[in-house]
Amino acid sequence: MKDIIANILDESIRVKEKFIKDNTELIIRCADRIAACITSGHKVLIFGNGGSAADAQHIAAEFVNRFQIERPPLAALALTTDTSVITSIGNDYHFDEIFAKQIRALGQKDDIAIGISTSGNSGNVIKAVEAAKPAGIFTIGFAGPGGKLAECADMIFAVNSDVTARIQESHITLGHILCDLVDRILFPVQAG
Repeated sequence: MKDIIANILDESIRVKEKFIKDNTELIIRCADRIAACITSGHKVLIFGNGGSAADAQHIAAEFVNRFQIERPPLAALALTTDTSVITSIGNDYHFDEIFAKQIRALGQKDDIAIGISTSGNSGNVIKAVEAAKPAGIFTIGFAGPGGKLAECADMIFAVNSDVTARIQESHITLGHILCDLVDRILFPVQAG
């Protein structure tokens, strides 16, 4: 058991370290884009399924409430939380429409949509990213090593791992880094 624990920890550290180092410049550009979006009075819409839904809610909460510093709330919304909306769309139309319809209803030009899919092939995430494009919403994908999300998102963060847990761990690390950087961009004195 001790060897299993050590191996999981080593793999997690290795995957996250490579992912962050390989994407450092892209992460900085993404943080700048999110900060500009929020500064201009727009919002970040975040969505995914299962563990990625939990990550969407987690990241949105960090923006709306606070991350590490005391600061005003930042406009972010997880599209994974309104069970009445999600179940009515899933029932009346199709599960693949649950995020796309919300993007069309709530999204505005110059907002940002962050779709999270460990496989990169979640139908409802892909449809939402596709729905964001004609609305003038900039799209960011958090994915695994491939999939359709990489082909349709404006900016893609692909974790080079076939293990869902390692991909999810990398996604939440990325989310925390983005929250930290956005705070530092918007509130440099407090974040010092």
